[in-house]
Amino acid sequence: MVASTSTAPSSAQGPGTARPGAVRGRVELGRVAPAAERRPTVASLGAPLEQDRSDRSVSVVYLQTGPRGAFEQTEPARAVMDQRNETFVPHVLAITAGTTVEFPNSDRIYHNVFSLSKTRSFDLGRYATGRSKSIRFDRPGIVRVFCEIHSHMNAFILVFSHPFFAMTNPEGHYRIENVPPGSYNVIAWNEGLASDPKPLVVPDGSAAELDFTLR
Repeated sequence: MVASTSTAPSSAQGPGTARPGAVRGRVELGRVAPAAERRPTVASLGAPLEQDRSDRSVSVVYLQTGPRGAFEQTEPARAVMDQRNETFVPHVLAITAGTTVEFPNSDRIYHNVFSLSKTRSFDLGRYATGRSKSIRFDRPGIVRVFCEIHSHMNAFILVFSHPFFAMTNPEGHYRIENVPPGSYNVIAWNEGLASDPKPLVVPDGSAAELDFTLR
């Protein structure tokens, strides 16, 4: 399972003659990956912190291959992955290649953000509350993020070479907008789970329905 994509053509009609459509549906999860157990520290004794676990049910749905010429990003994009209550928030972040991600520290303790992923390895070092560091992601793929100080902290950044992806809402629903009409393969991803590519035809000017079950 990879998040990288190519820009090979998959649209049956030229982008200048067709109206864009959409892909929508729902992702049902058979299980949700549990959060790693927090290890107690001197700073947390007697003052338990709340962990943000709700977004572990969030999935990402994306076109396996984007239509040629459909992605012309004019301005560098930016996104944020916060460090809050000893948790990366959000747990899953989906971005396009070329996006710079900020990693602010909103806790009253030091954090360190790093990754050993082949897509983008980095180490931002330790920094205190109120500070923020950033890194740019130029290659498509999956980047797993950790904190060197707190082993229970981890997150995922999915980097795409096209903008045809969407994250599910709390009920599991998603919608990918502005998809040129044509034939595609669509994949749903959640931590530790990924569907096989499902074929789908997006009609001219309307939405195609596609549901997934991940177990």
